Amino acid sequence: MRVHFVIHESYEGPGAFSQWVERKGFQQTATRLYCGETLPQDLNFDMLVVLGGPQSPDTPQAECAHFDAEAEKNLIVRSISAGKAVIGVCLGAQLIGDALGAKYSHSPEKEIGYFPIELTLEGRKDPLLKHFKNTELVGHWHNDMPGLLPSFKVLAESQGCPRQIVKFMDLVYGFQCHLEFTRASVSELIEFAFEPQHVGHKKWVQDKETILNSDTKNMNELLFTFLDNLVAHIHEKTINPKPYQCR
Repeated sequence: MRVHFVIHESYEGPGAFSQWVERKGFQQTATRLYCGETLPQDLNFDMLVVLGGPQSPDTPQAECAHFDAEAEKNLIVRSISAGKAVIGVCLGAQLIGDALGAKYSHSPEKEIGYFPIELTLEGRKDPLLKHFKNTELVGHWHNDMPGLLPSFKVLAESQGCPRQIVKFMDLVYGFQCHLEFTRASVSELIEFAFEPQHVGHKKWVQDKETILNSDTKNMNELLFTFLDNLVAHIHEKTINPKPYQCR
């Protein structure tokens, strides 16, 4: 299994995703956009993971020279068309929705810290989330959320955001929440992006001490098992492809 990461900023990296790749003995590559690296033209990977960042899908290159939303959306569409698994986290989830024709929108609430999400009826039926409890404590760091089309399925929601996990289509998932946070990765995010003025004024923003002292082990394991389930599903599709049906 070959996993490729699109990384927008040095302080918002793969976190627990990399731990999973290393644990499984898979191959990982990355495009570090903040270093001026270019997106891959050849799809020499099995899974594309587009990570978060402070940008939005509308951020122009004049504002952030290393961020080209249209190029990323093109990569996402090409990867989906080629049958690759595609996962978006935060900004990445919004970019997937935009790439498929669903404009992102602002979340009802800013969420920064660790708060519960709840599986929807669709989420409780999704085989890749069968290991989730109905309510799970996970990480958050966002203002926006992915757009929706009638074909998309919202699998989890929270009191602050109604679109926490979205299944866009088979093998294509978006996480507005951050199951990949580790104590090490979130400490970098706090150093570069924490806004203390929101503490005490925003209902779903925790102080940095609470965030730094939170245990991420359970939500990391949720991510690992989701990824294991996704890989098993990929293998099942490869071994037992559905026959073509004339229409």
